[in-house]
Amino acid sequence: MNKPNIAILGATGVVGREITKIVDELKIEFSSIKFLSSAKSAGSKINFQGKEYIVEEAKPESFDGINIVLASAGASTSKHFASEIVKRGGVLIDNSSAFRMEEDVPLVIAGVNDEDLKKHKGIIANPNCSTSQLMLVLKPLHDKFDIKRLIVSTYQAVSGAGLKAINELTDNTNAYLNGENFNPQAFKKPIAFNVIPQIDVFCENGYTKEEMKVVNETKKILHLSKDLPISCTAARVPVYNSHSEAVDIEFNKNISVDVVRKILESSFGVKVIDDIDNFKYPTTRDSSGVDPVFVGRIRKNIAFENGVSLWCVADNLRIGAALNTVRICKKVIEMQLY
Repeated sequence: MNKPNIAILGATGVVGREITKIVDELKIEFSSIKFLSSAKSAGSKINFQGKEYIVEEAKPESFDGINIVLASAGASTSKHFASEIVKRGGVLIDNSSAFRMEEDVPLVIAGVNDEDLKKHKGIIANPNCSTSQLMLVLKPLHDKFDIKRLIVSTYQAVSGAGLKAINELTDNTNAYLNGENFNPQAFKKPIAFNVIPQIDVFCENGYTKEEMKVVNETKKILHLSKDLPISCTAARVPVYNSHSEAVDIEFNKNISVDVVRKILESSFGVKVIDDIDNFKYPTTRDSSGVDPVFVGRIRKNIAFENGVSLWCVADNLRIGAALNTVRICKKVIEMQLY
């Protein structure tokens, strides 16, 4: 099997740099690799596997001879280059929202719905960060008990909004502690010592776009009925990295908390920390910088007949973006889908 030629689009961004790091960590085999960015960042240097690479400005001809493109450069950039990548015979693994809900574009979490990769027509979408960690938890439980209803509340770190938001948390915190006025730019409200119940714009139904991503992407990835009831509330919290989620699931089949725990303990990409007698449960500090989706606070839901409640935490820049992108790349190579 020939090793692919790979390009990383958006290589100088927060997620792009994480993708680069994980390509090395997962030992992705390739014949060649190039790093692409906007004109603004072109010319900068990236050290990778002992070599120095010059970041190139992304142009249509940049994708000549490229088999797989790992993209995290925003929806507009992905839309601009997608047709150029595909017509040159490349496979675009896209981390933006550009193609997620397109019917003929697989929306994939590696280890959850790998078979959907076979349906790709040159574009594969990586889900939203808050959806991504949730799927690794829900899939094995859905396979066993059949989801009837789902309610999710997310507590999302500022890194999910990019470098500007990360810097704003620092600047806002310093200003608050020094008694100085602060005019937020990255968020609608001050983020320091605050919780903001809005991520992305509001839709006509009163939910935010972020909340509806969780609803719609969950149904697509798990192949759930379109009328299955799912509700989400997404909030931004003053945490630098890692998203947390409170999850309430009702099933069609009888459940046992012990069985739920055992299933999750043996599930791909999941690590259970659940010992409330000794105050052991996952927090954002446990998950930042590592791969697993951590799960704890597993308990019988007293509002649902066959329900369970749990808490899950994951590094949003890794499992929510870069890690899954590279895992998809690895699956595409293994399944020879390029």
